[in-house]
Amino acid sequence: MTSADKLKNLLEREILPDLEVAIDELFSNIDKSKNASKAQKDDLEEMREMRTECFAIVEELGRDELEAEEIEELLAELMDIKTEEE
Repeated sequence: MTSADKLKNLLEREILPDLEVAIDELFSNIDKSKNASKAQKDDLEEMREMRTECFAIVEELGRDELEAEEIEELLAELMDIKTEEE
């Protein structure tokens, strides 16, 4: 499996689903309180931006637009983030 495949799998099978769950949970918390705090709004915006960036990376991988070095860097960075969460 190539690094590009690993990156795509990580994004599609772990990162994006985790982001969707976090966004849904935040929406649920906001809905329960009927009002979003500044911190919640900021968190929601940040998560939405991350989701958009992840989708863009997946699309770029599909079009073979990323250099091998960039793929390696993204993969390493995301693996580090994923490891820190566990």
